Amino acid sequence: QVQLVESGGGLVQPGGSLRLSCVASGFPFREEPASWFRRTPGKEREWVASILYSGRLTRYADSVDDRFTISRDNAKNTLYLQMNSLKSDDTAMYYCNRGGWGVQPFASWGQGTQVTVSS
Repeated sequence: QVQLVESGGGLVQPGGSLRLSCVASGFPFREEPASWFRRTPGKEREWVASILYSGRLTRYADSVDDRFTISRDNAKNTLYLQMNSLKSDDTAMYYCNRGGWGVQPFASWGQGTQVTVSS
């Protein structure tokens, strides 16, 4: 059974930083590309960033490029998202899942972690 547990969200002022974590289980995490997504009320879930299974290749949405860094620790089955220079537009519920390079996310999603950027 696929399980995805996100954590690390919170309230931060504009310009601040947060580091999100996602612990994955129930599938061979180290063999899959992984991604972060986010959703705000009334909008579709938005792709944020992806990382190849090896960690050697990453991709980012234009809106977060140069501010966010995706990484992974396959030994810990954990995905990370370092978010710097946060803006109010980054306020959303953040989710992790497999995905990228033609690999579709699992139908099952975790609870997500809320990021709120506000002064």
